[in-house]
Amino acid sequence: MENPEVKYGLPEKVIFCKRCVMSNQRPASAVEFKHNKDSKKTTLHIDEDGICDACRVAERKEQIDWKQREEELLKLLDKYRNKDGAYDCIVPGSGGKDSVYAAHLLKYKYGMHPLTVTWPPMLYTDYGYRNFRNWIEVGGFDNITFKPNGRAMKLLTRLSIENLLHPFQTFILGQKNIAPKIAVKYKVPLIFYGEHEAEYGNPIADTTTSLRDKSYYTMHNLDDIYLGGISIPELIEHYNLSLSDVMAFLPVDYRELEAFPVEVRYLGYYIKWTPQEAYYYAVEHTNFQARPFRSQGTYSKYNSIDDKIDDLHYYTTFMKFGIGRATYDASQEIRNKHITREEGVSLVKRFDGEFPDRYFHEVMDYLEMKPEQFFKLCDRFRSPHLWKKENGEWKLRHAVWYEAIT
Repeated sequence: MENPEVKYGLPEKVIFCKRCVMSNQRPASAVEFKHNKDSKKTTLHIDEDGICDACRVAERKEQIDWKQREEELLKLLDKYRNKDGAYDCIVPGSGGKDSVYAAHLLKYKYGMHPLTVTWPPMLYTDYGYRNFRNWIEVGGFDNITFKPNGRAMKLLTRLSIENLLHPFQTFILGQKNIAPKIAVKYKVPLIFYGEHEAEYGNPIADTTTSLRDKSYYTMHNLDDIYLGGISIPELIEHYNLSLSDVMAFLPVDYRELEAFPVEVRYLGYYIKWTPQEAYYYAVEHTNFQARPFRSQGTYSKYNSIDDKIDDLHYYTTFMKFGIGRATYDASQEIRNKHITREEGVSLVKRFDGEFPDRYFHEVMDYLEMKPEQFFKLCDRFRSPHLWKKENGEWKLRHAVWYEAIT
């Protein structure tokens, strides 16, 4: 029997971390500009002992001298703190627990003057919008919200689903690129994110990231920039978009960064970052509200809840990589010792791949996409080395709760 086809440059052999429930099929970068079907993507590394990089990072966190790290933070903040009350750092976010925690600590504990910057969700949930308003009004922050061209956002999101099965690509690009643009425009030299991307196994430097790094915001040639799997020239020529329509989604011009350098820092490098603690902090200080019901596809209520398309995004990761929302949540909670691996396995078995029907038809109507088309795309984007059809139903070949199905 021939080996099943492997898509997306994923490892042919599926390996699950022995400590959490994540597999080596998880892409280590959330989004790529260059769309090349033959390119190889970097995936989560699992070492010879069967432990993934993200779990190794969690292990090393227990050995960190957090008092010394905070002293490093204080020196950094003293370097950038403005004495005249002008903005001295930017905190991107939409009022979720992490952006609330980061902005509130920087302002009220460390005496900084953060400007919060928001690329809003495509379709706000009611409770997500209330959390955003509470972040600004109860928390007490200045905020710039950039609402992108609605027609372009809708079109690019639909193309991202059709060509990449990635409902979140357009949002991620906008969210990632808006902060440095605002930083350059308002001459704010420092951007703070919350958790470090290494927490999830992503290969990024420990303390800082240059915005001129290729993996971040450098833009040299529009022909090499793809949105929704379509090159910029093709979008302009065939999809009735102008360059102006798509500029909001593109990186800051590297020439502007040469004229005004901007640093990216991760607050989670300097203070021990625990998502659950960030949630409790946000509840206490800005009246943050969890969802009034469990998020479909997982067991939690407070992660990624502001956009109605969130749940659909995690469903598509299950289709492409065999990794659903419960796998992400359980792995993080195992690393933080809030649940055992056995409990995580049970939660993944119960909730991973649950279809998110609560907002599905509203999202499809907004994107002007027929549900039947979406389901066909899901089947087309399944990688054969992960999925097989038995008695007319799709089943995973490999799952964390059983040995490979042969």
